[in-house]
Amino acid sequence: MVYAAWAMLALPLLGFLVLLAFGRRLGDPVAGWVGTTAVAGSFVATLVTFGGMLSRHAGGAREISHSIFTWIAVGGLDIKAAILTDPLSMTMALFVTGVSALIHLYSIGYMKGDRDYSKFFVYLNLFVFSMLLLVLGGNLAITFVGWEGVGLCSYWLISFWFERPTAASAGKKAFVYNRIGDFGFLIAMFLIFEKTGTLSYSGIFAHLHALSGAAGTAAVLLLFLAATGKSAQIPLFPWLADAMEGPTPVSALIHAATMVTAGVYLMCRMHPLLGMSHSAQLVVATIGVVTAFVGGTIACTQRDIKKVLAYSTISQLGYMFLAVGVGAYVAAIFLMVAHAFYKGLLFLGAGSVIHGMHDEQDLRKMGGLARFMPITAGTFAVAWFAIAGVPPLAGFFAKGAVLDNTFAAYPVLWVIGIVTALLTAYYLSRLFVLAFTGDPRFIEAVNTRWLSSGSTHSAGADPDSGGRITSGSAGAAGAFSTTGRASEEAGATGGSGMATPGGGSVEEPHGQGSSHGYPSPHESPKVMVIPLLVLAVLALAGGVLELPWHGPDTIRLLSWLHPVFGHYLYTAHLSIASQWILAVVDSLVALSGIYIAWRLWTKAWDRPKLEPSFLFRSWFINEAYDLLIGRPGDRLASFTTAVVEVRVVDGAVNGAAALTRNAGEALRKLQTGFVRQYALGITLGMVALLAWMLVRA
Repeated sequence: MVYAAWAMLALPLLGFLVLLAFGRRLGDPVAGWVGTTAVAGSFVATLVTFGGMLSRHAGGAREISHSIFTWIAVGGLDIKAAILTDPLSMTMALFVTGVSALIHLYSIGYMKGDRDYSKFFVYLNLFVFSMLLLVLGGNLAITFVGWEGVGLCSYWLISFWFERPTAASAGKKAFVYNRIGDFGFLIAMFLIFEKTGTLSYSGIFAHLHALSGAAGTAAVLLLFLAATGKSAQIPLFPWLADAMEGPTPVSALIHAATMVTAGVYLMCRMHPLLGMSHSAQLVVATIGVVTAFVGGTIACTQRDIKKVLAYSTISQLGYMFLAVGVGAYVAAIFLMVAHAFYKGLLFLGAGSVIHGMHDEQDLRKMGGLARFMPITAGTFAVAWFAIAGVPPLAGFFAKGAVLDNTFAAYPVLWVIGIVTALLTAYYLSRLFVLAFTGDPRFIEAVNTRWLSSGSTHSAGADPDSGGRITSGSAGAAGAFSTTGRASEEAGATGGSGMATPGGGSVEEPHGQGSSHGYPSPHESPKVMVIPLLVLAVLALAGGVLELPWHGPDTIRLLSWLHPVFGHYLYTAHLSIASQWILAVVDSLVALSGIYIAWRLWTKAWDRPKLEPSFLFRSWFINEAYDLLIGRPGDRLASFTTAVVEVRVVDGAVNGAAALTRNAGEALRKLQTGFVRQYALGITLGMVALLAWMLVRA
């Protein structure tokens, strides 16, 4: 079991090192398979460790710390290179490695043909290793190393296509926002060590009395500042939407399995400290539910398929922090696991749409894709119903657990949460309707993008067709791709016909291109479809993790995690009738959101009145930051450059040099080299000295 625990970390790290050294030689697709195998092996090692823990008695026997050497020993600071395996860390490791392995497999097909194919998997393997180090770290210092590792990898992956200015800018934005949060993490560690003399979790929890009062509240809020940066909560959430500039598998990895869940994990891990401050708990819960609402409202107006999902992630993370603030830690973890399943499926489904649509991401230019991409549409629908909270899918039970506990603790926050649930069902239904149903709107849009892409001859285009792809032409999808990917799919789904936006019909295209001048949408290759199917099953059945099973041998998430949280875990104490009423309310809210969106968006694909610029532009939060921070910062920088730098700093340096030069020039007059002048000086000095002595006498 000990060796398997270390293998969880070692295998992704080994994959990273192998790909770093030999990735370019291995090339496409071998490098992808090496990276995928490394993470899949880590998942197997996690299962072995999990099985070993299950064989132990519940309680302290399942909490094991493994240390291999002393990392830092300075004065009273003693930091071990140690990992902690307990039910909480193993729950995190299971879905991190499992979902990440599926995303790696998906990436083999999605990134095919990219010029930096092997580099992409180098970053992915390091990303998974860093996240595992974060959740398995036995002390705050090791956790912080993993924390910084996922931040660094996110910068590399978000700006992976750095030739695009928007991607380079998004990577820098994510990096800066996360550094703000990291400042809170560092100060919290300094404060905790100053009060307790240790950074190990067991040592901190054994000395909680030293963190009572204001010190404990300050430490919790500083850690929450770190969490707001990593997990994209108010006020540090704007970076997450721009992170969509990275390849779609990166979006899935960041949003579903790794980085953004780190903040929730940190707050759950530090639950004894959080439990000491009711005011800090209320701050966490309030920020969480407000973020959930704000993210949901913004998602209702976005037209980019990935940005809808990005703001959805921000909203769902808000629910998790709401549960943490209430003290319902198991509900937060349950939602985190379910979210990994259905949000991973949503992002990979969106990537399949983008792949099939030859890099088109605008929902207004899609429509009718279900007939061309039936597997993608079917699996996407499962994730749609799951996140909307339709019973009996995973999201219904996971989100319901959060809302039930919130209703018992803070009814006002529950009202905001239930309104946000309505928004969730609405914006995901809007996305599905615009992308997969109705008449196709992509014919003109895709053909325009195709004609503007150039380089059609190498793609197999007919040189006499004016740059259009003709029936049976090879390589259409790859040549159209603006990212360098090439499609593995040899043909699109057939059909009897396809309606045009104008209401007429055209012959269903065959192969990757059609005789009508545009490459048709097509289903993704098997290597991309298999992860969709697996995640769809998990999104369907994930609710069994926390169904109200009974019996002494029943393994539920609550019984599995209860030894970690103990008496700090909030219990709602709702009656059976109240639970049924809340479940019915949750179901009706989900179905209402779906119904409203279906009625509105099946009749029209463009409703500007429902997409106000205030929401479309994210409540003008970016503009507010630019006005209050960015522009004053620019002016301050200009002032310091023109005044402080030139007049003060350069002035001081140049003034010191001028003073030295002038002093030297003055002293040169005393060093003439004439002996008579020196003799005169000596004589005058002697006379002056004698005169002084006579006066003194």
